[in-house]
Amino acid sequence: FRRDGCVCVPGFLTEEEADGLREACKHLVEAMDPSLHTPTIFSTTNHNQARSSYFLESGDKVHFFFEQEALDSNNELKVDKHLALNKIGHALHWLVPEFKKVSFSTKMKKVAQQLGFVSPAVVQSMYIFKQPGIGGEVTPHKDSTFLSTEPQSCIGFWFALEDVTLENGCLWFSPGSHKSPTNRRFIRNPDKTGDLTCFTSPPDPDDPSKYIPIPVPKGTLVLIDGQVDHKSEKNTSSKSRQIYTFHVIERHNTTWDPRNWLQPTPEMPFTGLYENNP
Repeated sequence: FRRDGCVCVPGFLTEEEADGLREACKHLVEAMDPSLHTPTIFSTTNHNQARSSYFLESGDKVHFFFEQEALDSNNELKVDKHLALNKIGHALHWLVPEFKKVSFSTKMKKVAQQLGFVSPAVVQSMYIFKQPGIGGEVTPHKDSTFLSTEPQSCIGFWFALEDVTLENGCLWFSPGSHKSPTNRRFIRNPDKTGDLTCFTSPPDPDDPSKYIPIPVPKGTLVLIDGQVDHKSEKNTSSKSRQIYTFHVIERHNTTWDPRNWLQPTPEMPFTGLYENNP
């Protein structure tokens, strides 16, 4: 992990844990009435969703984000709602018991300790679907662009809830790229007359030839350094690629960048991994 910026741990989640998270997500979607949620499309190619208050207010809520190809020109669903979502975010780890139980389990704390965290906090979580045939690509990025501390401390915990393959949109990462940190930030726009969010600088130079794929079996934990370049391709297969992920930052001797799009709230402060239990 220290050498490459990314590492896979097969079998980290049990079959029961992986299936339990998928079942919990299924219940969330079944209970979701699309007419009561802003039909917000999530895409990393244009970031239009970040111009909406629905996105910015999701830090302490469970909000639903759709695939572009799942909506028609009138923003009406063209497919069943279970096949329409790109992701759910960003407080599953705190508001949904099944996700909270896994996120704050003893073995998560043990991993954080092995990584050297002193006072780790979970700042956000997502369920990402990669729907069959329409699951959109995720363009190359570093997570610290979106979740920045000083010094940088963000690490992603990424869990395969079913087999992840080249065909259904596995992760790709650039080994060692975490040693070339970025100053690019995705922030709340200080210009109140413009978009709600903005990037502080253009994308960093990127070398597509340096990426390697990491297909993994169901139950695998992938640890992702906040400064490592990673991406995923569009899912063109007939099988989904459902995953759960949350991000951890260090609170000891670090400061949270107040410009970040995500902000702690009184309802849900950044939740300590060591001291909080399900």
